[in-house]
Amino acid sequence: MALQNICPDLILSSLAFRAQLTADNLANKIGYKNRIHYMEELYLVRPETIMNILSLQDDQHKSIFLIGHNPELTEFANILIKDNFSKLPTLGILAINLDINNWNEVTDTQGEIDFFIYPKQFRYYVPKQIRNTLG
Repeated sequence: MALQNICPDLILSSLAFRAQLTADNLANKIGYKNRIHYMEELYLVRPETIMNILSLQDDQHKSIFLIGHNPELTEFANILIKDNFSKLPTLGILAINLDINNWNEVTDTQGEIDFFIYPKQFRYYVPKQIRNTLG
């Protein structure tokens, strides 16, 4: 993501310790400089609650990262996209494009998958450009 200059306007993370570590490390690697919002409301909640949280966000944010837990995030992804997404693995990143102008317009099955990456993709071969960003 750092190679593609992918950086959100806002990161919302579960308050759980591992989620916080993930959010902090990801923010550091991609150069995110804004405040990370750690939310108890993202810890082990129904996908509908995640939808409500997303719909309440300020429209100045054009891209938002959600860092949370399974199976809730996988279920939430399947609410947002038309295709069936089997499982978001640990540290997996699923980018979904939404055709909306305001966050309160978020509804089910309107998103399209932009990209999906996960650590095991790089188990045997890590491209040099990515190796260099890992430090």
